[in-house]
Amino acid sequence: MTKTSLFCIPLLLLTASSALSQDIRYNFDDTADFSKFRTYKWVTLKSEAPIDELTDKQIKTALNAAFARKGLTNLDGDSATDLLIGYQTTKHINETFAGFDPGWSTGPGWYVAGWHVPGVGSITTGTSGIYKGELSVDMYDATKHELVWRGVASKALDSKAKPQKRQKNLDTAVAKLMRNYPPRPPK
Repeated sequence: MTKTSLFCIPLLLLTASSALSQDIRYNFDDTADFSKFRTYKWVTLKSEAPIDELTDKQIKTALNAAFARKGLTNLDGDSATDLLIGYQTTKHINETFAGFDPGWSTGPGWYVAGWHVPGVGSITTGTSGIYKGELSVDMYDATKHELVWRGVASKALDSKAKPQKRQKNLDTAVAKLMRNYPPRPPK
């Protein structure tokens, strides 16, 4: 084996592992004051691919722990809250992706499901650019009824993986997803 081939093996492994890594994307309303958000309540987003109860519990547990580390408190019941948070998952490529309420504004200049929506636009059902195994988390300002933050993690869910691997993938995806929350204020 030559020195060149010894050098290429680690490079090839690094390239292969980066291709398999989770991709994290997020967007936010840069006019929102994220410092005022302290409490949240779960909402159910309309979805074409409902998830089983066990996976729902795992996702919410992972997200609740990540939100708590960011200073957010989950309020159950009818208590007033700062944020309404929901999530969606995908099982298939180009799955239908629906918003929380068709009458709500998405905020200024958001990209929703691959379409640019100006501030007066609304979240509607359509074909999206989210792919198999993705977890999409939406945060809505509860008083303004506007989307203020959206994060998407690829390869977060794998229904064919063993339970320990599924949980590890989910925990890693959620940790990466919340790494840049709250977003830094614009300069």
